[in-house]
Amino acid sequence: MDFSLNDDHLALRDAVRRFCDGEYPLQHRGSPETPVLAAQRWAGMAEMGLLGLPFDAEWGGSAQGAVELMLVAQELGRCLGGAGYVSTVVLAGQLLARTGKPEQVRQWLPRVASGQLQLALALHEEGVRYDWVDAQTRAVPTAGGYVLNGRKTLVLHGDTAGLLLAVVRTSGGRADREGLTLFAVEADTPGMQIRGFDTLDGRRAAHVEFKDAQVTTDCVLGDVGKAHAVVDAALDGAIAVLCAEAVGALDALIELTTEHLRTRKQFGAPLAKFQVLQHRVADMVIALEQTKSMACVAAMAVVDGNVTQRKRLVSAAKILVSQLGRQVSLWAIQLHGAMGMTDECRVGHYAKRLLVIGQLFGDSRHHLQRFVELPQS
Repeated sequence: MDFSLNDDHLALRDAVRRFCDGEYPLQHRGSPETPVLAAQRWAGMAEMGLLGLPFDAEWGGSAQGAVELMLVAQELGRCLGGAGYVSTVVLAGQLLARTGKPEQVRQWLPRVASGQLQLALALHEEGVRYDWVDAQTRAVPTAGGYVLNGRKTLVLHGDTAGLLLAVVRTSGGRADREGLTLFAVEADTPGMQIRGFDTLDGRRAAHVEFKDAQVTTDCVLGDVGKAHAVVDAALDGAIAVLCAEAVGALDALIELTTEHLRTRKQFGAPLAKFQVLQHRVADMVIALEQTKSMACVAAMAVVDGNVTQRKRLVSAAKILVSQLGRQVSLWAIQLHGAMGMTDECRVGHYAKRLLVIGQLFGDSRHHLQRFVELPQS
């Protein structure tokens, strides 16, 4: 695999880094956003074209691919920014672009690219961990539409989204891959209740409950009962982007740690002079290079036509990122001493984000199980 970047890639990365350095000052990274500040940053991302990055030009985008998304995610991870980017653009936005009819895409996607509309994917349910196929939320056909009943949990940024894409069962048993259908449901639809809450990393998620929520047939995205393959591919794409975001967070975490060791003194000498601490930093840098390589592998795998190979490589990347992200976070906190446990110290915020990334869409155990069950191509 060729991991080299061309001039356009470098220009994109540098532009996003300048934006992030301006919008996310070091001393405020990881701190809760006010609604005004969040709106300001979201508008800035729209102005740069980041919100329409993977979409076709006719929908307000620039038709970029997985490598470009990887570069953007690395810079957002570096500054702990872009809350809602994965949910709106990478996951739900690309699902809408792939499954929606032209009139559906025309109705919503340009508003996403311009920053006027945020999206969320209502996927997981209670009691089934990462097995999103085990869906009990059902849609029953009625005259001119469907009635939705059920409950979705841990919907990323579900309380700030104006449109939710819900994976609902229209036929089959609760664990069948066939019979899952994707619905686009407006946030103000009668019969739908959204309860938001803070996550460990200071971001937002929501529980979404459908109680006889009525939608029209125009809300169906793609073919009825055939949503599994496209949702599965979109999830792998989101995991690849999360791996890239983890690379940026690890890079910043190591930078903060090395700066602390250079400036903090013990026994009259900087901590960086102690050989055992130098060895620990070397271990952290090796872990960073490993995750960086696997993030590149995952980004390239999601555009490969081989489904089995895509799943294996994305799972391999997620396993490594989950394990090393946690380990490097613990090392960074340890090297900062007691101050590493405080909210005022930035390393704790990076550690929380890395821990959440490690759990999103499957932890290391889940992906290890998926990896070993898939045949080698």
